[in-house]
Amino acid sequence: MRRPAYIIVFLLLMLLPSLRSRAQFKEEAFTQQYNDDVDSLGRDTTDVLFSFKEYFGGVFHKRNSRIGVMFAGSTVFLGFEQIQNKQYWKLPIVYGGLAATTGAGFYFRNQWKQGAGDQYLKYSQWCFWGTGLVYWGTLMDGVVNYKRNVPNQAGKATLYSILLPGLGQAYNGEYWKIPIYYGLMGGAAHYFIVNNRNYQRYRMLYNELSAEGSTLTIMSPDGAKSYRDIFRRYRDYSAVAFVAFYLLQVIDANVFSYMRDFDLSDDIAMNVGPAVITDTPAFAYGGPSSYMGSGTTGVGLRLGLRF
Repeated sequence: MRRPAYIIVFLLLMLLPSLRSRAQFKEEAFTQQYNDDVDSLGRDTTDVLFSFKEYFGGVFHKRNSRIGVMFAGSTVFLGFEQIQNKQYWKLPIVYGGLAATTGAGFYFRNQWKQGAGDQYLKYSQWCFWGTGLVYWGTLMDGVVNYKRNVPNQAGKATLYSILLPGLGQAYNGEYWKIPIYYGLMGGAAHYFIVNNRNYQRYRMLYNELSAEGSTLTIMSPDGAKSYRDIFRRYRDYSAVAFVAFYLLQVIDANVFSYMRDFDLSDDIAMNVGPAVITDTPAFAYGGPSSYMGSGTTGVGLRLGLRF
């Protein structure tokens, strides 16, 4: 008998007990509602990731909006976080900082285009970096000052890690993880820079070697092209690794913030043993009305957990 035939026979033998057994689930398991009664929105938080009604209701202090909704909306409507947090005095600082840095950036860039000097291009870049810093600081300020009567907020830990890697771990009190994640991301960034530098070097060398009338004999064009492709691939791998480590620390902050208050008892036990599955109608799928058959039993395993 061939190997596929053995596999098919094995699967059929495994399915035989199920032909004599019925689904042993209570009907309530399929009709139970899992919404949190405390949730003012009356639904799971995963039902709708973002709602304009919830967002603007929080901005105008008509309802409590989740921190994730507030943050997502404020990435477009910058400064609305401060309005929701009732810190109106910060708005002139936010909008004034954005206007000043952006205006100065365009002014210096225009001066550079008119031949004022390359230093004006550098001034322009610094100003635009300042605009990004004001934008980032506004979002961070809104998350820090978000108030809710909850001691440990997984949403706040997640947004902390998005805005500043490692800050979510600090919020959770897991400071020992910060150097690990920074070491991983720093290593990925280092190899990205090194591989990108080598890629640019061999790319230029390949262009010069393959140019018409080139007299360079340092290596063949095919060799330069091979090294160029290798370092470009390594550079891409480094970028993927950096993004992966960044997302990992965000997920870590979210998960362990949820588990901070998880009460895990020292009295943990698990028992596994054989069991006979009876035909009790109360445990039939759909209730007694949909129970099919009578007098049928099945043999299975019983798993007991105590924690």
